[in-house]
Amino acid sequence: MSRIKTHVKTGDQVIVIAGNEKTKTGKILQVIPDKQQVIIEGVRMIKKHTRKSQDRPDGGIIELEGPIHISNVKKIDAPTTKKATKKATKKATKKATKKATKKAVKPAEEVTSDTETTENS
Repeated sequence: MSRIKTHVKTGDQVIVIAGNEKTKTGKILQVIPDKQQVIIEGVRMIKKHTRKSQDRPDGGIIELEGPIHISNVKKIDAPTTKKATKKATKKATKKATKKATKKAVKPAEEVTSDTETTENS
């Protein structure tokens, strides 16, 4: 049996990024890797009708957390900041540094050329 790899695990703080429950946060109670779903505490509450049993002598309606697809959740760095994590790739960081150096070089060249023309006039 091969294990399906997921980006979150039980106990992680996550934020829902898509669907009806968008922007809600909570702790993961259960991961269902076969169906690619997670159950988050206090998110997607569903009502379930139960019949009488020894555990519930009156039966009735109970509220449970429903599953959400794993692609619709994102891990949060720290519960206090509530900002999602984003891993940077080597390619993306390389591009960002190239753009930053180009931006830093261009304005400096333009400023020097402007001052030379004003001094000559």
